[in-house]
Amino acid sequence: MSEANGTPGIDAAGLRERLPQKPEAPQKAESVETAQDAVRALNDQEAKQDKDEKEKKTFGRTPDGTVFTVPHTEDMVSQLFDPTQPKNASDIAIVTVLLYLAALFYFLPQRFRVPIFAVIFLFWRTCYNAGIGWLLHNQSHHKRLVAWAKKSGIFEKPDTGKNPHPFLYKFLKQELEAKIPKDYKFEDAPIEYNTWLVFRRVVDLILMSDFTSYCLFAIACGGRPANENTLMTIARWVGGLLLVAFNLWVKLDAHRVVKDFAWYWGDFFYLIDQDLTFDGVFELAPHPMYSVGYAGYYGISMMAASYKVLFISIIAHAAQMTFLAWVESPHIERTYNAPPPPKRVNEVPEQARRPQSKSRQNSGHVDGYTPLAPKSQPSPVHNLIGVQNIDLHRITDVSVILLQMLMYTVAILTPSTWAWQTFFVLSATVWRLWYSIGIGYILDRQSNKKKWTRHFVKYGESTEEAWRQWKGIYHLSMAMCYTSFICAAWKMYGLPDDWTVGMAILRHVLGFALIALQIWTIASIYETLGEFGWFFGDFFFDKAPGQKLNYSGIYRFLNNPERTIGLAGVWGAAIITWSKTIFLLALLSHSLTLCFIQFVERPHMQKLYRMNLREQSGVSKSLQRSLPSPIQKWTGSVDKVLDESLDIVEDFMDAARPRLAAGFNHFVADSKLLFKQFPARLSITRLSPDLAGYDPQDYSIEIDTSSENVSYSDAAYSGREGEDGQMPQKHQDSFRRLAVNYGAPIKIKWTAPLNHSKKDWIGLFMVGDNASREVTKVSSQGRWVATNPSIWDYAHADDGILIADQKVSHTERTDGKMQDFMSGEMEFAGDKLWWTQGIFEFRYHHDGKYCVMAISLPFEIRINRFDEDDVELDANGIVQSAVEQALLPVVQNCFDRDPDVAPRTADEQFGPTLEREGKFAKRVVYAVQQMFGIEFAPEVVQADGNVKHLAWRICNAKKVLAPYSMSRSRGATTPT
Repeated sequence: MSEANGTPGIDAAGLRERLPQKPEAPQKAESVETAQDAVRALNDQEAKQDKDEKEKKTFGRTPDGTVFTVPHTEDMVSQLFDPTQPKNASDIAIVTVLLYLAALFYFLPQRFRVPIFAVIFLFWRTCYNAGIGWLLHNQSHHKRLVAWAKKSGIFEKPDTGKNPHPFLYKFLKQELEAKIPKDYKFEDAPIEYNTWLVFRRVVDLILMSDFTSYCLFAIACGGRPANENTLMTIARWVGGLLLVAFNLWVKLDAHRVVKDFAWYWGDFFYLIDQDLTFDGVFELAPHPMYSVGYAGYYGISMMAASYKVLFISIIAHAAQMTFLAWVESPHIERTYNAPPPPKRVNEVPEQARRPQSKSRQNSGHVDGYTPLAPKSQPSPVHNLIGVQNIDLHRITDVSVILLQMLMYTVAILTPSTWAWQTFFVLSATVWRLWYSIGIGYILDRQSNKKKWTRHFVKYGESTEEAWRQWKGIYHLSMAMCYTSFICAAWKMYGLPDDWTVGMAILRHVLGFALIALQIWTIASIYETLGEFGWFFGDFFFDKAPGQKLNYSGIYRFLNNPERTIGLAGVWGAAIITWSKTIFLLALLSHSLTLCFIQFVERPHMQKLYRMNLREQSGVSKSLQRSLPSPIQKWTGSVDKVLDESLDIVEDFMDAARPRLAAGFNHFVADSKLLFKQFPARLSITRLSPDLAGYDPQDYSIEIDTSSENVSYSDAAYSGREGEDGQMPQKHQDSFRRLAVNYGAPIKIKWTAPLNHSKKDWIGLFMVGDNASREVTKVSSQGRWVATNPSIWDYAHADDGILIADQKVSHTERTDGKMQDFMSGEMEFAGDKLWWTQGIFEFRYHHDGKYCVMAISLPFEIRINRFDEDDVELDANGIVQSAVEQALLPVVQNCFDRDPDVAPRTADEQFGPTLEREGKFAKRVVYAVQQMFGIEFAPEVVQADGNVKHLAWRICNAKKVLAPYSMSRSRGATTPT
């Protein structure tokens, strides 16, 4: 395969000029940013031209900055079954497999069809979600498919001598060029694009076989239930056909928007920079091809009238959503939602900078300590919602857990008599009334009079305290509302006597599906709104100037998810129990929620955001566009009448509120160990045959001690030793204990014989993890670097290589023998380090296996304890400036010294990557605990935002803990 034309990189203007003239010849840009700008400009230029969609050219770029023309390709069905499209051997192979499946179905005895085709479908579904998912995961993280293509040389021209398979090269060239007659030359196309073309043929085989085997399984299971009347049969088939038609529209409309590039996961291989309008089905549901795009499966289940088809459809759909969560979504997040680079101090206007600790110290707070958040927004630390945020030191969490345990225990242990059923139904009703009306009244008074906040201010407390107390009462009310409803449903539920009679199975399947829908809706709402929006934060804190509503996440599709699918679970419980009482309770819950939205939430949002409120959601737009014109006008009239009626009700409530008030006295979800990245473990023996001819004395590893982060130290004494143990150690050689600062990069030098294997690698291990010095028997967990570049398929194998295979002549071995060696240098940093204190060593391994050829001297990774006795107090009697100086280099190490995240000064804000990469904050809080003896939650690092605020928090925390310190210190202000 030839390289992109032009060895030196070309600027954006040159790319825009050359590519349209020779669309089949890729061009190498001078940088990745130049390639991105050029591709976007070229695609924008093509979009403005008045051409047929197939005539418009599309331009893409590879990860190394090669810009090329992306030829037009046909969709899966057209290229297989459209007689006008050119055919090749892979088409014949795919159609042959499909015909084989059909023939197998025809010739199999009827009693064998169901089990055999169930197995066949599950096989192809596993190939789809597990097989393709594994390939895409490796391509996304390690570019492994492209690496395999490069290693095999199948896309290299045979006359270069780099392709050991000339027949395969000729076959692939004929196959691919037959499908793409325009703007494509096999030998000139980037290797990423050719790899993608081969990959999509594998995808065609798997997807077509998957769907065909599913349809044949449904036919094998299909039939008309006994005693089913004609009207039900017609309704079942009409409903099924409508769902299949809707499924077909979803797939076609999604393909119209994303085209073959995204349909076949093209962005795992190369990128196309252009502006797409995600309209149509993409306004109807998130990830429509995987969510509503499976409606046809349930339509086929209806037509087949088979629970077997329904259950296997649910399995397939669940597998597809798992594929989305584990493969596609992480890749999309990394590729398209990368955080912007941080704004440096000199780039941020003075008035936009975050207040410093001095201004914070002047504001009031309980016990004389400053609040942890600005006035416009509460502190995001110590969240309430989610199992991971449960804190048994917090009264709210303890109360919720105890009350839930009490309710569930009573519900399970008591009999389902009329009295107990009445008790739990009344309990659920009371909690629902309080959750909707009581909480609604508090929020209404807070919105109009700031009554809740005023109550706490009256007693000298802060808005933050009012916010914390509100979160607690709301969280408790919500938890008990749903807990009491679950207990009531449990009391009203009875197992069916016969699951095969009536719709018992269907009721349970539909009910659990609605419950799952509500759980997903709640999780999506919380993911979009965060803790601030979940607890109605804009009722308590002022809106920032110019702040607008952001309709992202689930709110892109629905203005108020709670109005519709937000209570799907209560209806699911009603369907499962099939109880009139639970149906009435579900109706009450839904009605009160609608009233809460209409009379509490909506007026506040209108007051706060006014014209920024969106009238129609994405789903409403899509549905309205699909309706005929007369119906659209009729729905508009109905909406107008409903709005006017609600306005009348609101006016009545406003007029009646004083009179009603005069009659009263006073009025909480996700779940892995990352796959360990290390060279593949192979079976080895202590005397491996491939070690013949290799002398371990020819290998060595030496740690570079020239860095300021590497130092020598003697053993520390605790005072707990005996008299002899406290005497200074006597050294008989020049060796001293080697210590490396926590998180600092470690540079090493290695030597090996001239004939050493190119697949050698060096790993970092904790001393004591391996009993053997000859064989490593634990995985490296990604903490390894290859000695030679471009050998391993693992994407990060080359990260850290500084010098590889540099010949050193006539060097003395440890035994005094002179010999020529190969040497190299590498640096371990970031995820290739251990982020804990301890004693470690480097091990040199032979030929991609675990045979140890050399081990470095052991060294210690440590965090120096902050010694307050060696620093001077400032005017306020604290050591904040010294804490900042000590903390800054540690924080920089914890952030991998990444310029997009790590601060350069104590005042500089942390980069936005901190929010996405939780490991950075965890490293910092561990270091703070070891340095200062103060334990923080990782969220504190994100909330403080820079080293200066974090140092201030450390000093104040030490003030608070001073009375409880048992150590000697310079006064109560800075205990250790």
